[in-house]
Amino acid sequence: QTAQLKIFLNIQETIADNCVVIFSKSTCSYCRMAKQLFQDMNVNYTAVELDMCENGNQFQDVLLKMTGGRTVPRIFINGTFVGGATDTQKLHLEGRLLPLVHQFRIIAFFQIIF
Repeated sequence: QTAQLKIFLNIQETIADNCVVIFSKSTCSYCRMAKQLFQDMNVNYTAVELDMCENGNQFQDVLLKMTGGRTVPRIFINGTFVGGATDTQKLHLEGRLLPLVHQFRIIAFFQIIF
């Protein structure tokens, strides 16, 4: 229970500190597709490679509780879960992905100024 709470807080902190977070596995083709999408748009992202983490399985258990799914990638933009690779691709094709990313930049800009 305590370990899951620590992981939950770690996930929350990572999501809060970064505009785009991809919970991923280094061997996953859908994860590579999602990362490539952000690279092609010149958008920085933070990837948490769960297969490289000692407690990656526990991360997936917590992500299941948070998002309703255990599969990777699990993609968050501005602290909001947007889905997996195909969901993110769909947002991009609909022209809705980049505005979500820019929303974070505007918020961050105002936090710096005020």
